[in-house]
Amino acid sequence: MSESKIREEIVLLGKSMYDRGLTHGGTGNISVRLDDGWLLTPTGSSLGRLDPGRLSKLDWDGRHISGDKPSKEAMLHLAMYEERPTSGAVVHLHSTHSVAVSVLDGLDPDDLLPAITAYYAMRVGKLPLVPYYAPGDPDLAKAVRSFSGKHHAMLLAHHGPVVAGSDLNAAVDATEELEATAQLFLLIFQHKFKTLTPEQIAELQRRFPQR
Repeated sequence: MSESKIREEIVLLGKSMYDRGLTHGGTGNISVRLDDGWLLTPTGSSLGRLDPGRLSKLDWDGRHISGDKPSKEAMLHLAMYEERPTSGAVVHLHSTHSVAVSVLDGLDPDDLLPAITAYYAMRVGKLPLVPYYAPGDPDLAKAVRSFSGKHHAMLLAHHGPVVAGSDLNAAVDATEELEATAQLFLLIFQHKFKTLTPEQIAELQRRFPQR
């Protein structure tokens, strides 16, 4: 896909997530790998009102090449790409239900959400909690790096999800599945409920490898 088409896709999917309430105001950011660097949504930009020509372009040293000033979370995205060389895109949102899960006490920080549905097991899998750091803090990128070698999806405490995928559609799909499962979990977590068995999860992962 050409760079111009990728820029259009970022704008299209960013607006789709914004219009459906998955992000708000100037929160969240999207990045996509290119042959000669990577694109990132600019700092302070609304995902509902992106301009394809003003997206930030960076090189693999994190240097700003063109477009508007990049998001302060640029190093978080770069950490994901460096630890996951097969990932083609990264989505970071401040989605309401996922953030709510990130502040609940008593959950397993190594695996926050149970496998309530097959699609969560297929698209997200094990979801660790990244300890809290202020947005843009270099230590946040270091913490993300420490998880991203084993996990393509994680939840930043008091902040929101970070999800990598083989391409932008895969990253968005997994992010949306995480948010839907977080919402479902908040509806039922005070009640007894059943999850998929380890055997069922293993079969799903075998038949539907994460993209």
